Parts: sequence; C-alpha cells; structure tokens
Amino acid sequence: MQLQESGEFQVRASPAVVWAFVTRPEQVARCLPEVQDIRAHADHAEARVPVRAGLLRGNLGLRLEVQPDDPAQRVGVRVQGAGLGSTLTLQAGATLGDNGDGTTTLRWQGEVQVRGPLASVGGGRLESRARALIERTFGNLQTQLNAAGDTLA
Repeated sequence: MQLQESGEFQVRASPAVVWAFVTRPEQVARCLPEVQDIRAHADHAEARVPVRAGLLRGNLGLRLEVQPDDPAQRVGVRVQGAGLGSTLTLQAGATLGDNGDGTTTLRWQGEVQVRGPLASVGGGRLESRARALIERTFGNLQTQLNAAGDTLA
C-alpha cells in the first residue's frame, strides 16, 4: 500500500521556535499518535507504536531521522518501521513560511509505504486509518507548536 498526503497549517510561534522544534527527532517523534518508549539519540529517535489490524496485534519499532535544510527553511523526516512481518517507510517534508506577525505557516507533504501482512490484512481500511493517523500526527504537531509559541509570548 502506498499513500500520499499534503496540507498546511499555521501556528502561533515564530519560525525560529518552529525550526528549533522540528529539527529535534525526539520532539517530532512525540507527535506520532500512540507512540511509546521514545529514545533520543544524537541524529535520530527510536520508538515503538502499537498496531491493531484485523487479527494482527503487536508493535512496530520505528527509527525517525530529521534532515534539516536551514537555508531553505525546509525539514525532511524519514521514518522506517518494522514489526509483525511488515515494514513501513514514511518520507515527509515541511517548509516553514514566516507570516511576519510572529506566526509561521507549515506546508507539508508525505508519502507512506506499507509492505507485508499489515498491507494485505488492512485492505481499504488501512488506507483510511493511515490518513487519519497522518492527520492526527500533524494535528499533534500543530498543538505542540502552538503551546511552544504560547510559552514564549
């Protein structure tokens, strides 16, 4: 299964605050829904997420890397996951836009691929669940960034 999504949102935080947040892998990992056991490393974060799809129950181990492009104010995120005989690869990116009023717009896009039993067991429901998880992840990111901006206001 392969899925592509994109969108944008505005937060009440300056580009500098947003950049400091999105370039830290453990901060980005905390925005994943139901994430557990986050371990921060110098250049990546590791975590696990519970999975329930059909009769499959278990955990996916994740490795999340952040790839900042400071001059372009763009950050890439790569998540690789494995578990339950399946693999997950997520490539995402976000560009920061300074709105000139202390707020920032993030324009994002992402592509996820799931292979193995999770892709076949989930069927059409997996696609709608993946879309909902992407929306929750970016919703969590928006909430965290607004909170970070509010604490500095």
